[in-house]
Amino acid sequence: MKKWNGIFKKAVAAIVLLMVSIYVKAQDGNAGINEANSKVRSYFDSGTNLMYAVGALLGLIGAVKVYQKWNAGDPDTGKVAAAWFGSCVFLVVVATVIKSFFGV
Repeated sequence: MKKWNGIFKKAVAAIVLLMVSIYVKAQDGNAGINEANSKVRSYFDSGTNLMYAVGALLGLIGAVKVYQKWNAGDPDTGKVAAAWFGSCVFLVVVATVIKSFFGV
């Protein structure tokens, strides 16, 4: 009895796979690529705003760290400040370059 149960499960799985493969072959590849392209382009502005928000948050954290180092009298305060400022500028420049490069 268990043998027939296993064969029945395999037969049902084969039929389901056959039906799925027929359905998959019926889809148009260009339409899927164009839909993915339009969805990614529609999310880009939201992603850019999110990137700016993350940059602002990290900039505030960096400002607090630089302030703490400055008050503590650490000699490498200038280097840390330049690194944080450079990171924030890089984040803004990357978002702008990607936006102009891809024409979004």
